[in-house]
Amino acid sequence: MNTATITPATGRSASEEAALPPVRWLPSLSVAGVLAALLLAVSGRHGYHLDELYTRAASRHLDWGQIDQPPLVSLVARIETALFGDGLTAFRLVPALLIGVTVVLAGLIAREVGGNQRAQLLATVAAAASGLALHTGHILGTNNFDVLVWVAVCWLALRLARTQDHRLWLVIGVVVGFGLHAKYLLGLLLLSIAVGMLVSGPRRALFSPYLFAGAGIALVIASPVLVWQATHGWPQFEMADALSTALSELSRISFLPMQILMIGLFLSPVWIAGLVALLRRGEWRPYRFIAIAYLFMVVLLLVIGGQAAYAAALQFVLLSVGCVVVAGWARTTVRRVLTGVAIAANLLTSAVLMLPVLPIQTYADNVLLQQLAIVQFDQAGWPELTAQAAAVYRSLPAEDQARAVFYGNHYGQAGALDKYGPAYGLPPAYSGHNSYADFGRPADDKTVVITIGVDRAQFSRLFAECRPAGKFDLSLPVSDLGQEFMVCRRPREPWSQIWPKLRWIGFQCPYTAQAVTATSKEGCV
Repeated sequence: MNTATITPATGRSASEEAALPPVRWLPSLSVAGVLAALLLAVSGRHGYHLDELYTRAASRHLDWGQIDQPPLVSLVARIETALFGDGLTAFRLVPALLIGVTVVLAGLIAREVGGNQRAQLLATVAAAASGLALHTGHILGTNNFDVLVWVAVCWLALRLARTQDHRLWLVIGVVVGFGLHAKYLLGLLLLSIAVGMLVSGPRRALFSPYLFAGAGIALVIASPVLVWQATHGWPQFEMADALSTALSELSRISFLPMQILMIGLFLSPVWIAGLVALLRRGEWRPYRFIAIAYLFMVVLLLVIGGQAAYAAALQFVLLSVGCVVVAGWARTTVRRVLTGVAIAANLLTSAVLMLPVLPIQTYADNVLLQQLAIVQFDQAGWPELTAQAAAVYRSLPAEDQARAVFYGNHYGQAGALDKYGPAYGLPPAYSGHNSYADFGRPADDKTVVITIGVDRAQFSRLFAECRPAGKFDLSLPVSDLGQEFMVCRRPREPWSQIWPKLRWIGFQCPYTAQAVTATSKEGCV
């Protein structure tokens, strides 16, 4: 007689549940701890990323939303600064911790598809050595929470497919609801998973009442940020349109290289092996929807001109699955050595590209690194920009200094002056870019404006006098290199009337200081 008991919630026997390989908690947590320590060790090098300068300023103007992102990251920045001080390492503590949790989830994903303890450890180590983990764990931004939420949703969806416990939709609803407080892109993952389940199953899960209950939970939790968007005219759609305008052609051209770069050259065979195995292995048919979801997302991103990085979290999941394949393949000493060399090589190359492990001038002097490690230059030059802006300010007569403010064309410039300007005794900095425009505008008695990188023709129409005051000069190939300083005097209208004309929603091209809005005719060049 079969004495195995059946659990009513899952439809699976208790012995079947117990047959899953045990979790290797200590090794997985150790890998996560080492990764977090590495990230924190280099967190203070180079400088703030331009998006972090924006987030730092936004943390002092909290609301239920921003034009270009939900409020969670700014709230975290506010808490970090309050607890640990206004420093770069403190600012990047949460990203290091969150990516540590994410790599632990990589091991759990490997276990969910049947990976033994060796496969789980391999998945954790490979995840920690990926370019996605190093980049996401280094810079505070929406991706910190987004990647964690995407991976968590995929893990829960895989578990749901294995156990047939549809109550997991409720848990997924909670995760999604909180995830929408960090980034709206999560909807793309949900759509892709739905398509994957429709194509390959488990289709019954899509018609479960728990799914609709989970969706209701997600909407309730996310309602504050959704209401903010609705009451502000859904600016996220305008922002998405601007991103598409700016990057569609570039995204399609660079799509395949970015798919390799986000995980890393030497680990790409592993995540590809996971993709192929999900499509071919009969025993993995219940999990095939993950592979379909990834393929659907790739096609969708190519059609709409979306960034290849949007699919990176699904690649991360495929990497975990691929480690189960590799663990079964690496049964000889030679194959184990090859696997170890691939992980070490991926860690080294990804660290050089994604982390500030080399002097910034080394990146500038190497032609290849200049092209591949652009993120390094987005973390450089901000103190120098502020110093040169301060020199322009000090060149003004005392009466002009008393009536002066700064205006940065994009939020990185204004955020840099907000961070480094007090050391020079500089007046406030403003910008009309995205939600920085909501952080305040100059008072009407401020009739002298030192601008950075603005359209001279536009400001000449708004002010009686605008004179050039030099250009930003630096030995590094930062995107703002050569941007013009101007001193504009005597506004033709009060600031309350000027400010709406300066507001713009859009995207700063990563290679130049070119600003792109939804109405732009050209994208990034």
